[in-house]
Amino acid sequence: MRMTDQARYWSIAALAFGALLWVLNDVLLPFVAGAAMAYFLDPLTGRLMRLGLPRAAAVSVILFGMIGAAVAVLVGVIPPLVAEGGRLIQTLPDLTEQASEAISDRFPGLLAEDGMLMQNLEGIGEALRERGMAIAEGALGAVSGLIGVVMFIVIAPVVTFYLLLDWPRVVARVDALLPRDHAPVIRDLARQMDRALAGFVRGQLLVCLILAVYYATGLMVVGLQFGLVIGVVAGVISFIPFVGAIIGGVMSIGLALFQFWGEPVLIIAVVAVFAFGQFLEGNVLVPRLVGGSVGLHPVWLLFAVSAFGTLFGFTGMLVAVPVAAAVGVLVKFSVARYMESALYRPSDDPPGGHERD
Repeated sequence: MRMTDQARYWSIAALAFGALLWVLNDVLLPFVAGAAMAYFLDPLTGRLMRLGLPRAAAVSVILFGMIGAAVAVLVGVIPPLVAEGGRLIQTLPDLTEQASEAISDRFPGLLAEDGMLMQNLEGIGEALRERGMAIAEGALGAVSGLIGVVMFIVIAPVVTFYLLLDWPRVVARVDALLPRDHAPVIRDLARQMDRALAGFVRGQLLVCLILAVYYATGLMVVGLQFGLVIGVVAGVISFIPFVGAIIGGVMSIGLALFQFWGEPVLIIAVVAVFAFGQFLEGNVLVPRLVGGSVGLHPVWLLFAVSAFGTLFGFTGMLVAVPVAAAVGVLVKFSVARYMESALYRPSDDPPGGHERD
C-alpha cells in the first residue's frame, strides 16, 4: 500500500475518532474513565497474579479496593472540601468589601470615592453578592446531577472490571489487527507511548497528591481560613508547573493579608509554605517520581488539555494526556526518520554519516 493511501486512511480514522468524541461526549465519559483506570491498574493486576492469584481474583481484589478507597474519600474528604468551598464562595463578597475598606483606611490617598478602582471594587463585590450563590448552586447542580453521577459510579467500575479481566485478550486482538509489514514499528512506538504516558501520569499523580496534602496541611497549621480547599486545589492543578503554586499562593497570601494583618510572622509563614512547596516539587518530587525522560513538555501538555477540554469537555481532558504522549512519540519518530532520509543528508553522505561527524 502506498504511503499516500496509508496517510489517507489514518487521517480518516483520526477524524472519525474526533467526531465520535464530539457526538458522544457525555456518554463516553464513564467508558473513557473506566478504560483509563484499567490501563493504569493492569500492572498491579500482573503483580497480584505473580503472587499466585488467578486473574479474576486479582481483578476482584483491585475493584473492591477501589470501591473502599472511593467510599473513604467520599465520606472523609469530599464533605469538608464542599463545605469549606461553599463558605469561601459565600465569603468572597465580604472579602472584596473588606479589601476596599482596608485599602481606603491604610492608604487614604490611593482611592477616591469616585475613582475608577473604587467603582470596580464595589462592582465586583455587588456582582459576587448577587451571583455568588447562583454560581455555587449551579456548580453544585452540575456536579451532582443524579443521572450522570449514578451512570458514572455504576458504569466506570464495571468497564474497568471487564477490561482488566480481558486485558491480555484485548491487547492480543489489537496486535492481530496491525498491518503485518509495519507491526514491529507500531509495537515499538506503542511501547514508547506506554512508557511516556505511564511514567508521566503515575508520577504526576503522586506529585499532585503529595503537594495537595502538604499545602493543605501547611496552611491549616498556620491557621489560614479556607486553607484546606486552597491547598487541595493548588496541589491538584500542580501537574502544570508553577500554575498550582501561583494560583494557590495568590489566594492564600491575599487572604493572609486580611486575616493576619499586623502579624507579619504568619504572613511570612504562608509565603514560606508555597516557597518550600515549589522547592520540594522542582528538586525532589518531580525528578524522583516523574523523571526527565518522559518527554511531555509542560507547554505542549497545557495546550493539549486546553484544546481537548474546549472541544470535547471533561472527556476531552481525559483523552488529552494520552493523545499528547502519542503525538510526542510520533513527532520524535518522524524527526528521526527525516534525519535518516536523503532530504536531510547531503547527497554524498551515507545514512548515519552525520552521526560520525
